[in-house]
Amino acid sequence: MAREMTGPGTAQGPLAGIAQRVTGTSSGGSHVGKKGPLEGVYLTQLIPTLLILILSVITMWSCALALDAVSFTSHLAGIVIGIAAGVVVWRYDYRNLANLTTALFVLACVLLALPLIPGIGVEGGLGGLGWARIGPFRFQPSEPAKLVVIALMASACGQYNGKIETFRDYARLCATLLVPLLIILVTDLGTGLMIFFTGATIIICSGAPRSWILATIALIVGVAALVIITSQIEGLPHILQEYQLNRLTVFLDPEGTASEDGYNLQQAMIAIGSGGLLGKGFGNASQALSGFLPAAQTDFIFATFAEQFGFLGSVVLLALFAWMIIATILLAMKVESTFSKLVLVGCAALWTFQVLESVGMCIGIMPITGIPLPFMTYGSSSMVTQLAAVGVVQSVWHHRQKVA
Repeated sequence: MAREMTGPGTAQGPLAGIAQRVTGTSSGGSHVGKKGPLEGVYLTQLIPTLLILILSVITMWSCALALDAVSFTSHLAGIVIGIAAGVVVWRYDYRNLANLTTALFVLACVLLALPLIPGIGVEGGLGGLGWARIGPFRFQPSEPAKLVVIALMASACGQYNGKIETFRDYARLCATLLVPLLIILVTDLGTGLMIFFTGATIIICSGAPRSWILATIALIVGVAALVIITSQIEGLPHILQEYQLNRLTVFLDPEGTASEDGYNLQQAMIAIGSGGLLGKGFGNASQALSGFLPAAQTDFIFATFAEQFGFLGSVVLLALFAWMIIATILLAMKVESTFSKLVLVGCAALWTFQVLESVGMCIGIMPITGIPLPFMTYGSSSMVTQLAAVGVVQSVWHHRQKVA
């Protein structure tokens, strides 16, 4: 079981001064300045989040006016519930999770396995797997599981205080991540990639030797290539289904692919291109909101936004994401607790991967995986999880005077 240990952990050099000015802390980690009603709120990270939420409301309002599948009331309800969840997490002392490695491991595995349990697992609105129904509630267990995995890996890695010295310990951490990863890959390849990236980033930032990391990456690339190749050859075991292969390879040749995903990608790129510099204006996304672009409110929400608000609007949205993520990283540079640092690293990695993948697949530079764009994609499960993640960052800030 992991125990939280502390070390120097204090940023040095020019970046330290920047981090101190942004977070309002001294080199010792204690708060400097006047206390006020917002003293317990990390505004540097909260402000861009709220601005993204405003853009989300505007974008989903336009979708609700044109698409029968979108309920604007449901989107607002997801935001309200998510804010409530974020406030609860913000007030909760996240450090209580530092010594719960075993419990977090079990919880992560249970959540990810729920869709596989008969009577609980159900198909999603588009026929996708990965959904569960408990009583009147239908949700995606993989969404809250993302935060559980972050806490799990931060707890497991935090005991090494920034330096993993033996290969046995490194292998144990990789195995800890591998078990929930294998479970989610059965139902959701995209979420599996997200969990892998987040967990792997935490392990890398825990002080694993570079040679071990490079060897692991080479092994993963080799295994992935073998899985893709064998899944395309008749007579060999097909680990990946045909639709998963299409999603992974369609971005290589979208125009030469006759699959549904190839069509979706072409329509997304047409929508983004037709937005031009300033966009067509609110509600005027003729490509995205007229039935040409499937999943305009979910998988391809960035294309829907870009068609309405153009290149400049897209730059503003991406700048807000960058602001939010950088603010999280700056806070990680200031806290001294290893567990706290790794929790923040996990949240930043989660948002970074989602933004890069969700935007990248809309412009044809990343595989189509159906990963939601944080705060923008339609769906309450994702919205609540993203706002709960904001609550995690706020909790670290709120308890920063006692993180060491």
